[in-house]
Amino acid sequence: MSRRVRRRCAAAADRGKRTVASVSATPVVVDWTSLPDDTVVQLFSYLNYRDRASLSSTCRTWRALGSSPCLWASLDLRSYRVCTSTAMALSTRCSHLQSLRLRGADSVFAISSLRARGLREISADGCRGLTDATLAVLAARHECLQSIQIGPEQLDRVSSDALRNVAVCCEQLRRVRLSGLREIDGEAISAFARHCPDLEEVTFLDCGNIDEGALGKISSLRFLSIAGSRNVKWATASLSWSKLPKLLGLDVSRTDISHIAVSRLLSQSKSLKLLCALNCPSVEEQEMHNPIFSKGKLLLTIFTDILKKVASFLFPHSLTDSKLVFDQWRCNVKRKDRCLADMMTWMEWILSQSLLKIAETNPHAMDEFWLKQGASLLLSLVRSVQEDVQEKAATALATFVVIDDENANVDPARSEAVMKDGGIPLLLHLARCCRESAQSEAAKAIANLSVNAKVAKAVAEEGGIAILTNLAKSTNRLVAEEAAGGLWNLSVGEEHKAAIAMAGGVKALVDLIFRWCEGNDGVLERAAGALANLAADDKCSLEVARSGGVHALVMLARSCKAEGVLEQAARALANLAAHGDNNGNNAAVGQEAGALEALVQLTCSQNEGVRQEAAGALWNLSFDDWNREAIAAAGGVEALVALARDCTNASEGLQERAAGALWGLSVSEANSIAIGREGGVGPLLALACSEVEDVHETAAGALWNLAFYSGNALHIVEEGGVPVLVNLCSSSGSKMARFMSALALGYMFDGRMDEVAIMGTSGEGSSKGACFEGARKMALKHIEAFVGTFSHPNLFSLAAASSAPAALSHVAEAVFIQEAGHLRCSGAEIGRFVSMLRNPSSILRACAAFALFQFTIPGGRHAAHHAALLQKAGAARVLRGAAASATAPIEAKIFAKIVLRNLEHHQSESSA
Repeated sequence: MSRRVRRRCAAAADRGKRTVASVSATPVVVDWTSLPDDTVVQLFSYLNYRDRASLSSTCRTWRALGSSPCLWASLDLRSYRVCTSTAMALSTRCSHLQSLRLRGADSVFAISSLRARGLREISADGCRGLTDATLAVLAARHECLQSIQIGPEQLDRVSSDALRNVAVCCEQLRRVRLSGLREIDGEAISAFARHCPDLEEVTFLDCGNIDEGALGKISSLRFLSIAGSRNVKWATASLSWSKLPKLLGLDVSRTDISHIAVSRLLSQSKSLKLLCALNCPSVEEQEMHNPIFSKGKLLLTIFTDILKKVASFLFPHSLTDSKLVFDQWRCNVKRKDRCLADMMTWMEWILSQSLLKIAETNPHAMDEFWLKQGASLLLSLVRSVQEDVQEKAATALATFVVIDDENANVDPARSEAVMKDGGIPLLLHLARCCRESAQSEAAKAIANLSVNAKVAKAVAEEGGIAILTNLAKSTNRLVAEEAAGGLWNLSVGEEHKAAIAMAGGVKALVDLIFRWCEGNDGVLERAAGALANLAADDKCSLEVARSGGVHALVMLARSCKAEGVLEQAARALANLAAHGDNNGNNAAVGQEAGALEALVQLTCSQNEGVRQEAAGALWNLSFDDWNREAIAAAGGVEALVALARDCTNASEGLQERAAGALWGLSVSEANSIAIGREGGVGPLLALACSEVEDVHETAAGALWNLAFYSGNALHIVEEGGVPVLVNLCSSSGSKMARFMSALALGYMFDGRMDEVAIMGTSGEGSSKGACFEGARKMALKHIEAFVGTFSHPNLFSLAAASSAPAALSHVAEAVFIQEAGHLRCSGAEIGRFVSMLRNPSSILRACAAFALFQFTIPGGRHAAHHAALLQKAGAARVLRGAAASATAPIEAKIFAKIVLRNLEHHQSESSA
C-alpha cells in the first residue's frame, strides 16, 4: 500500500555582417566593419573587459580600436581574480590607466605588473590580508596617486610605518580612505601634513587609536571622517579640529562623541558646514531634549529629518519635495559653488558608508528611522552619479530589510517602504546598466526584497523576471549568483513559476550549474534552490527535465560537498519525482546514473536538512516500481532504517520523510521483509507514538505494509506494537492514521499470523500465548470501535430497508475518507480483504468491507484499478454473500452493498 505525497515544498567573408529584418520584412545586411571608428569605440565602452577583448580579436582594425587609451583609462577588476600573470597580460594596454578598482590583497600585490605608472586612483576591498610591504610597494611604484581607498575590512597587518611610506612616496595625494587600522600614530599623520600639501580628504573608518592632535595639523584638510573609530579623546579632537582653516565636513558617525564636543565643533569652527553624527547614542539622547541650533550649518543625526534638513540648507527660499532634494541638487543648472558641490559629493559618500554599516549591525530601535526616512534616503543615493555610492546604497537596501539571515526573513514594512518610494523600477534600471558591479548589488537588493510576496509581485510586473534571467546568463559569477538568488525568491510564488519558465529562466539556471560546477557554492545553491521551487510545478518540472536539469542536479548530489547545495539539489530531485502520475520525471530521475546511490548516501549526512530532503526524494521516487527495487539494491533499506532509528529526536519534517520513505519501499514484499529483518519495526513504532499527525500517519502507513507479512506482524506484537496501533486507531486526529492502524491490526489478527505465533511460543509456555490472545482481543475491540465511528444508524437503517441507490449514496458521502483516494493496493492486498470477508470474525468482515468501500469509491485516484482487481478476483460473489449474511453486522452489509454498486459503476464506465 502506498500513497503519493507531493512536496509543497558564418564564413570568414561574412564575419562582422548581420542580417536584420526591416519593417517591410526585406532583409538588410549591416556591415559592422563599416562603422566609424568613434562609433566602434563608443560601443566598446559599453562592454565588459571579456567581451571587449573578444571583439578586439575579430580583425586588425578592431584590435587597434579596442586598445584605444580612452577605453583603458579606468578598470574595474573586482569581479576577477587578478594575479601577476593576468596583470602582465593587461599591461600592454594600461600605460594610460588612471583609475583602478579591485578586490583582494593578492590583487593589490599584482598591481605593479600592470606598469601603470600614471595611476591616479585606486580603490580596493576585501583586503584583510594586506601587509605593510604590499602597501609600501604600491606607493613606491605609483608616485602619481591622488586617491587611495582600501576597505571596509579590517587591515590588521597594516601599521603606521606603511602610512608614512605612502605619504613620502605619493606627494600628490588628495584623498586617503582607509578602514580597520589598529593604530594611526602622530608621526604617520604628520608625514601626510608635511609631504602631501594638497591632501583634502582623510577617512579613517573603524580604526583603533588615532592621534587627534596630529590630524589638526593637516591644514589643507577639507573633509574628515573617523566614523566607527574608537578611543578618541574628544576634548582634544574638538579643540584641535575646530582650528582647521578649510574643514567643511566632519563625520563622527558610530562613535561615542559627546553632545558637548559636537556643540563645540559647530560653534568654534568658522569653516565647518556639515557635521554627520549618525548612530551616536550620547548625541541622540541629548538632541531629543536639548537640540543644538547652529545657523547655516548642518547637523545630521538619526533623529533629525535628514532629507528635510538638507533641502532647507540647499534651497532655503523655495519649496521642494525633500525626498527629491539630492535629485534637484544634481539637476540644478545654477550650481556653480565648488565648495558646496564638493560637500554634497562627500555627503553622499559618507551617508552611503554609514547607512550600510548601520544596516549590517542592525542596532536596536532603528525601525522608525528606516521607515520614515532611511529607505527614501537610500533610494536617493542609488540615483547618485557616484558609482561607489550607488553600489553601497543598493547593498544597504539589500541588507536593512533582512532581520534574520539564518531563515531569510525580511521585515515586511521595510521592504514595502522601498516599494512605495519607487525603489523597484529604480533598482531594476540599475540592474540593466553595463557595470557588472552595479548589476550584482542591484540584483542582490531585488532578491532580498522579493522575499516579500507583495514586492515580488511588483518586481514581476515591472519586468524583473526577464531582467534577472538575463543577468543569470552573465559570465560574471557574482552577477549570476545574485540573479539566481532573485529567481529563487521569486519562484516561491506559484504565480511567478510559469513566467520564469517562459522567460528562459529554467534553462539559464541549469546552465549556471554546468558553468559554475566547482568551487562556487553560492551560485550552485541558489540555482538548485530556484530549480527546486520550479520543479514543484507540473509544467515547469517538465521544462527542468527538458533543459537537462535532472543530470545537473544529480551531478551536484554526487559530487558537491557544500551542505546547502546538497540540500537544495535533493529537494529539487524530490519535487521532480513528485509528478509521477502526470509525467515521466520520477522514472527519469531514478534512471539517471548514480542518482539513487547518491540520495541513499545523503541520508547519512551530518546535516539534518540534507538528510530530510534526501529521504523526501527517496520517498517520492519509491512510487515507481523500478525505482523502488533499485533503491533497495543501492542500500536504501539499511540506510533508511538507520535514519528512522536516529531521528526520533530530530525535526518533524525529517521524521515524516524517513517514515514515508520506508512506507514507499515497503510496498514490495522483498523490501517489506528486509525492513523487518533490518530492525525497522521498532523505529517505526517509536515514530508512530509522535504527537505530530504527519509523522504518525506516515509511520502507520509503513507499519500497515509491514503487517501484511506474518513475520513482520509477529515482530510488531513482540515489540509492543499492538498498544501503539490501538492508540492511533482510537485517538489520532488523522482519519488516515486511524484507518491504516485499523487495517494493520486487521492484517495481524486475521489468522495468518497464528501459525507463526504458535511456533514462536511453543517452547515458552502458555504465558506468551495468553499475551498473544490478549493482544488479539484488544485489537479486535478497537477495530470494531473504529468502524463504529463511521456508523450512522438512521442512514444505515434506511439503506438496509431500501434498495434505492440514493440511500447508499447518502451513506457513502457520510463515511468516505477523502485522503484514502490516494492509496493504491496490490492484487495480493485486495485479495486479502476479499478473504477477510469470509473470516469468522464479524468485526474483521466489517473492517474488510469498509476498506474495500474506501478503495473503490468513484472519484478516487486508484478506484478503477482496485475495481479491476476485485473483478479479476471474482469478488462480486463474496460481496453479495456478505451483503446477505444473516450473522454479519449491519455495517458489513451496507459497505458490501456500496462496494457492489461501485463495481457496477466502474464496469459500466470501462465498457462505455
